[in-house]
Amino acid sequence: MQHRVIPSSELIINDDGTVFHLHLLPEQLADIVILVGDPARVDLIAERFDDVECRVANREFRTVTGYYKGRRMTVLSTGIGIGNIDICVTELDALANVDFATRTVKEEFRQLTLVRLGTSGALQADIEVGEVVFARTSVGFDSLLGYYAGRDGVCNVEMEQHFVESVGWHEKLPTPYFVDADKELWELFKDSVTEGITIAAPGFYAPQGRYVRLQPADQDLNAKIEAWRYGERRITNFEMEGSALAGLAALMGHRAATMCTIIAQRIAKKAQTDYRPYVERMITMALDRLATLR
Repeated sequence: MQHRVIPSSELIINDDGTVFHLHLLPEQLADIVILVGDPARVDLIAERFDDVECRVANREFRTVTGYYKGRRMTVLSTGIGIGNIDICVTELDALANVDFATRTVKEEFRQLTLVRLGTSGALQADIEVGEVVFARTSVGFDSLLGYYAGRDGVCNVEMEQHFVESVGWHEKLPTPYFVDADKELWELFKDSVTEGITIAAPGFYAPQGRYVRLQPADQDLNAKIEAWRYGERRITNFEMEGSALAGLAALMGHRAATMCTIIAQRIAKKAQTDYRPYVERMITMALDRLATLR
């Protein structure tokens, strides 16, 4: 069987052998990868490591690989938004599963565990600031996954259709997609988190129903989102990256999950700007659980 050679224009490898955006070498990547949006949060996590193996930085992408309680882990900042997740997950997968010398996919698949730790705004009145919401299902309000073959195979199309019909989805908006988190990761974290259906919006303002000077196209969308139910399940919160992570990981065969500390209560119209203690608590919990992962 002839293996496809990936052209240099499709996967750019720098002259030093690192992957284009992340500037990482394949050997610098651990099997467990923690993803954060904020580059400063990389140090907040890495300072808990028992030993640091390497530090790499390029643009908004900062990486530290080290050991926590004997488990090798990588923490990487992705920056904000779906587009950056497309870059990070694709390049992480390439580091794990592409032979950079031959530009072919390796015979043996290497599965990564990708866990995003973020911040978020709650869309239900009973979810309090400081809670950690685990996106058991991620909802993409972006169109990213539709650009990849196999989209429907990893999505809950029935839930998607129910949502679109129930809220009267605007025809000019991309069709939302619903992707479940990895089942093993849910089992690992479920007794320390709030179960959620989490929307990843393609922006911070109108895509999340905020009205500054430009009016959202559907001013009632958030109210319809809050009221929507799928059996006993409901949408819990907004963030900006989790759907792409869940979708791409599912297509590639990796384990993935998103957990977010709630820092804003959209129903009560309140926000907590000093949220570092809540984030630190989430980080410690996540590291302790991931150190036990097998």
